[in-house]
Amino acid sequence: MKKSSYAIGIALCTAMLISACGKKDEAPAAAAADKPAVVAGQEVYFCNWSEYIDPTVLDEFTRKTGIKVVYSTYDSNEALYAKMKLTEGGGCDVVVPSTYFISKMRTENLLSPIDKAKTPNFSNLDPALLNQGYDPGNGFSVPYFWGLSAIAVNSEKIDPKKITAWADLWRPEFKGQVLLLDDVRETFAMALRSLGFSGNTTNPAEIEKAYKKLVALLPNVRKFDSESPKDAYLQGDANIGMLWNGEAYLAQQENPKIVLVYPKEGAVMWIDSLAIPKNAKRVDNAHALINFLLTPEIARRNSEEVGYGTPNIAALKLIDPAVATNPVAYPGADVLKNAELQIDIGDAITVYDGYWQKLKGE
Repeated sequence: MKKSSYAIGIALCTAMLISACGKKDEAPAAAAADKPAVVAGQEVYFCNWSEYIDPTVLDEFTRKTGIKVVYSTYDSNEALYAKMKLTEGGGCDVVVPSTYFISKMRTENLLSPIDKAKTPNFSNLDPALLNQGYDPGNGFSVPYFWGLSAIAVNSEKIDPKKITAWADLWRPEFKGQVLLLDDVRETFAMALRSLGFSGNTTNPAEIEKAYKKLVALLPNVRKFDSESPKDAYLQGDANIGMLWNGEAYLAQQENPKIVLVYPKEGAVMWIDSLAIPKNAKRVDNAHALINFLLTPEIARRNSEEVGYGTPNIAALKLIDPAVATNPVAYPGADVLKNAELQIDIGDAITVYDGYWQKLKGE
């Protein structure tokens, strides 16, 4: 199974930083952190994933800058991509695509360059998460959160100690109880890893085998959901299946019986980044918002609110130890070393999409 050396780098860096988080320290000063050069009374259109920010942060940004945030959400990278293509990027000023979509949007000239002079808080980011293949030099993206997709289990219905692998989702006793993420790359990566293949394969034969594997899983599938998948577990619609670790963290706040299991075949890893669409109408305000989100205290609040890993080194020093040491919010090195980072698969995405439509139509 292919291991991500990138994931290993994150694991080492995260482990070192978390060990230093025994108490909250004062955030290091950042030049011009809260003083963006913008005109008050303007707006910025922020398009983000659902439940992916501390909502009080947006109000604070408005109070400090005079810029009103017009906020909207989407439930998949594909939905965001379609919106950007339809509006030529003009409908949003800041977006949050995942790793492989940053690469896709960058190569299709759908993104505007990030002006580092307007985002001085960029210096707070972990160098291990920068200058990756999907965006060399971070010319078009700024890491926002990173996380994993793993197996959620309702321990009131299923013994989590008996769940160790993606392959367990196919067990006959789970008929009608499984949730799959409504995301082609996530779900296919899960099936591919269960078969021993890379979740980033471009081999049509391997993709076809994953499709057939997923067809065999359909009797167990209760639903596909990426809008707020934790709700299916909280409401009893699903007892086992896929879930993002941040969603699992939020679910556990309401029901500690929801357990997250990191599969032995390897979890699916991703990074979501802040970016500015090519035809954004309020570019200066977009930079101001991005810089604000990179403020250590703001990044801390966002991470504690949504339960995903922050790439902000300065924020890590401030995070509540109960969050920083929680293996759901911040998986350890043993989990990360076996995770595989999603990357752009180029034209092979059309093969995935074709099988995805067939799968959803079964």
